[in-house]
Amino acid sequence: MPTKSNKLKFLTITICAAALTAGLFFFGILHFNNPSIRDYPIRGIDISRYQGVIDWNVIANQGISFAFIKATEGSAHTDRYFAQNLKGALQTKLHIGAYHFFNFDSPGASQAAHFIATVPIDERMLPPVVDFEFYGDKLKNPPDREKAVQELSAMLDILAKHYGKTPVIYVTKETYDTYIAGGFAKHPIWYRDIFRSPSLSDGRAWTFWQFSNRHKIKGYIGSEKYIDFNVFNGSLEKFMAFVK
Repeated sequence: MPTKSNKLKFLTITICAAALTAGLFFFGILHFNNPSIRDYPIRGIDISRYQGVIDWNVIANQGISFAFIKATEGSAHTDRYFAQNLKGALQTKLHIGAYHFFNFDSPGASQAAHFIATVPIDERMLPPVVDFEFYGDKLKNPPDREKAVQELSAMLDILAKHYGKTPVIYVTKETYDTYIAGGFAKHPIWYRDIFRSPSLSDGRAWTFWQFSNRHKIKGYIGSEKYIDFNVFNGSLEKFMAFVK
């Protein structure tokens, strides 16, 4: 029969092991998701002002194929590093795209106009992305579905017409299940799930998967030391078809 001393030792070891494991995940050494390069050979990042000054030549030589850069948010905010990031990124071999953070309290048309005024038309670039996720208290108090879908649709339609490319919708499980599932069929889906493999509630296939928000690579100096990592759902041939 175990003694109190042995029980205490076992409990101490268990707590230490749990704390160590949690620390490894927190500091980006271990990851909940680790999709294999064999299954998902096309990898990329998404960045914003939080990564600060970026050396795109260094970034481009670390086994990634694409990068999405934050351009705008709502109807007025522009990421202060967007212009220099876009200029530097387009000088590399990476496939580059720009994304917009959707504001539920702002008209879709004015958000589209702001993005268009900020992001130039460039045939080298990937389709525009609308980051459609909850922020602030929106998870606890989801905006009206009909209104949100109406404004998102307006923005997507304007962007598609202007850029001649079908915009990608970036979603979390919550926003997908609440607003997107069963609709927006023509739009590629970029799904965020850092704990599990993506499984969309309506059985739809995803195009991009953000599988980690705690990777670290060389080439940037900012207030955020981690960087988001993503994969494309398919082979190099399929990715090039998507690009074209």
